Amino acid sequence: MMDMIEPTPTAGNGGTAFPLTLRRVAIDTYRENVAYLHRDCEVYRAEGFQALAKVEVRANGRRILATLNVTTDPRIVRCNELGLSEDAFAQLGVEGGEPALVSQAEPPSSIPALHRKIAGERLTRDDFHAIVRDIAEHRYSKIELTAFVVASNQGELDREEVSFLTEAMSHVGRHLDWHERPVVDKHCIGGIPGNRTSMLVVPIVAAHGMLCPKTSSRAITSPAGTADTMEVLASVELPMERLAEIVREHRGCLAWGGTAQLSPADDVLISVERPLSIDSPGQMVASILSKKIAAGSTHLVLDIPVGPSAKVRSMPEAQRLRKLFEFVAARMNLTLDVVITDGRQPIGCGIGPVLEARDVMRVLENDPRAPIDLRQKALRLAGRMLEFDPDVRGGDGFSIARDILDSGRALAKMNSIIHAQGAQPFDHNAPGLARLDFVVAAPTEGVVTAIDNHQLARIARLAGAPKVRGAGVDLLRKLGDAVAAGDVLYRVHADFPADLEFARQAAERASAYTIGRAEEVPHMYVEF
Repeated sequence: MMDMIEPTPTAGNGGTAFPLTLRRVAIDTYRENVAYLHRDCEVYRAEGFQALAKVEVRANGRRILATLNVTTDPRIVRCNELGLSEDAFAQLGVEGGEPALVSQAEPPSSIPALHRKIAGERLTRDDFHAIVRDIAEHRYSKIELTAFVVASNQGELDREEVSFLTEAMSHVGRHLDWHERPVVDKHCIGGIPGNRTSMLVVPIVAAHGMLCPKTSSRAITSPAGTADTMEVLASVELPMERLAEIVREHRGCLAWGGTAQLSPADDVLISVERPLSIDSPGQMVASILSKKIAAGSTHLVLDIPVGPSAKVRSMPEAQRLRKLFEFVAARMNLTLDVVITDGRQPIGCGIGPVLEARDVMRVLENDPRAPIDLRQKALRLAGRMLEFDPDVRGGDGFSIARDILDSGRALAKMNSIIHAQGAQPFDHNAPGLARLDFVVAAPTEGVVTAIDNHQLARIARLAGAPKVRGAGVDLLRKLGDAVAAGDVLYRVHADFPADLEFARQAAERASAYTIGRAEEVPHMYVEF
């Protein structure tokens, strides 16, 4: 028999918390705790709850805050039950059927600071710490989160505010300490499909002996994140204790950072920013640097791609962003090296997890089919990271990185990391592509003068990437290539007829390729 919990006073409102039986409502609410009550539940009537109100749920010795949804359907939740979303269950660490207490939650203490930011005022360090703490504890509703994101975007945080926000986000959640220096990492601000340089940089740098614990994200709006592509080769969802063992033994890892609880407020904010397509400079800087600082990084190479369809469209914009990153990094005692790279087109040939893993392994194996642009960019970034080593002279990093790759040491290191994390079967000569495909051909003779990164990423996602690992886009032509009418520009792979058709329709509306004259190819945005 399950012990019943007697009604107890609530933490904040002086009312009563009533016991209900927990029920798992199998809904992924994406970074939001959601609770479900039946409209005829006695607790609902007694406490005067309203839909979208914040409630406090206690069970198993833990407490979470959740947004309330109300239903009249007993198939979702009965009158004596409290339903919880998948995220909420994971935070409580319970199973269905256990007793829980529910009561009204106190409003977040940082709401006055939020109102001042909405009014366009400049916030203090204490204000940002209070707001971030409440966000990490899920005290903000999606509406309040949206208000903070939009207000910060419209008013544009000044550089002091960005440093306050970064500091606050890095202080909440787990903070790793590797007890050595340098601890190196590399990050790209995103927006370039196929840009899997991390999977080459990590084994090169680790083979040199530098510590490079790489925790990466999964795709949210792109066809693949580093974690999605690495998962084709090895397990990426590992306990933090096991990852630490791998890093100590092999000097590096390539894992998903979702279980590490590093800067958890950032994950909550991203859940609002991405659907709104908001990626302001201040929020981007705070997001990236807070994660790196919390992960224990002491030195970071930052890749800012620039191009007509990249996140950053011009060199002046890239330089402004670089200065903001450098200011905040200096405040956080993080050594930063910013590299401005060519973002005019995708990097490599594959867009989608399996296709990108194929490209990475071909580079590591020095296969003649390996994409040259992916190899060269990875060597350049790895070289800059190697120059964080006080024993490496400035300018020597690239040649050292090239020697490590050409000698096979990088491949050996990658294989050791793959086996330590849990190898998955993969053959880049027969990589298990999705079973359906179609091609997009050049409509006329000429030269490829533009490739739209955003549109190609959209086509790959419509084809099923990253959920269908073998789905995506395989590029056969790059900028500056001469083509005849009917030459294949790229091939799209999908596993399901509906996905194939969605991708085909998108490609017919806009192929992402522009064919013109050689002199129309845009200037290369790159800084050596």
